[in-house]
Formats: sequence, structure tokens, C-alpha cells
Amino acid sequence: MCRRLTFGMHVTPLPPADSGSPPPGPDRPAHAPCDSLEQEAYLNLWRTFDRLKAVEEEVFDRHGLSAQQYNALRVLADVAPGSLPTLALSGRLVSRAPDITRLLDRLEQRHLVRRDRLAANRRVVRVTITAAGRDLLDAMAAEVLACGTRQLGHMASVDLRALIGLLRAARGPHEPTPGQPILHRPAVAADPPVKSVSSSVSTGPARGVPS
Repeated sequence: MCRRLTFGMHVTPLPPADSGSPPPGPDRPAHAPCDSLEQEAYLNLWRTFDRLKAVEEEVFDRHGLSAQQYNALRVLADVAPGSLPTLALSGRLVSRAPDITRLLDRLEQRHLVRRDRLAANRRVVRVTITAAGRDLLDAMAAEVLACGTRQLGHMASVDLRALIGLLRAARGPHEPTPGQPILHRPAVAADPPVKSVSSSVSTGPARGVPS
């Protein structure tokens, strides 16, 4: 990948010109830190994610949540008072959940969600946000909004809209086609037995997969 990084780290020298690296060109200046423009763009995305993630983790840590747990609560709040099957919820999260069952175990232990196994099909488990889950989202709302301002409030609206468009274009070829199965979906552990309870509460905006 890249021969040097310039994010405040020690810069290592580039290898000799005859080392087999792609030659300099319009998209790769003589002193480019990476083998390609694509690699450099990806590493900038990676670095940006790491910096912005540190800001949101301060908020989520204060409430004992991970970013994925918060994301799951927001998605469930959007469909309340309805519910979602476990796999459908997993597919709506911003990032893939290698173990959605464990994620839901932790939320259920805090009484933030409820899982109901359908009488007609015991293999299907539907997940519903509880009143406590909705209350937690309401309590966090102002902090989450302020977090977004801390992360990207220094950028002009026109630049943010342009950035959103570029990010959509970048991930577009790698998104699953609507109605088609997601490739390389992580395995989901079998759901534990769940007591059947009546349906529940609450509405609210989702923070699911960006369009």
C-alpha cells in the first residue's frame, strides 16, 4: 500500500525509482505517498473515520452504549410501535454486525429492547424498542446533535452536500442491490428462547444505513 503516511507520523523515504512501483504520472506525482490515488483516498477516509469516531465515542461511552447499539435503537425507534426480524435489523445497520444476537443480548439486559418469538414460526424473532429504550434516545438527543456539530460543523453546507454525494458514489458499487441478498453477510448466531409478549411503543427518527 502506502510507503509513507503524512498524518503527523514519521515519514519514511520512498523506494528507488527502479523498485517496481508505478511510475509518476498525472494521478501520481513523483513524491506521492501511495501506490495509487485510490489507496490515498481510502487511507484519508480511514483516517477521517478514526478521528470522527473518537468524538462520538465520548457521547456513547457516557451512556454505556456502542455506536452499533445506538444505531440499532434508532432503527427500531423508526419502525415503532412495530418491530423488525433480527436479520432485517442487522441489514439496516450502518456497519455490519458480526454478532447481532450478542448486541441484542446486551440491549435486552438493560431492558432497552424486547425480543418476541412468533407463534406461527418459532425460528423468527422480532425485535421491538421498549419505553426505556425510547427514553434513552430522547435523553441522548441533544448530545448526539452537538456531536455532529463537533465532528463536521466547521464545514460549509455546500461542502457537506458535495461530500455526501462523493461518498455515495464511492460506496455505490459495493452496496447490495435492493431486493438481493447481501454478499458476505456475517453469520448470525441462533437466537435464544424468548418469551412471547404483546407489541410495544414509541416512534422516532432512524439512524440507519445512509441512502
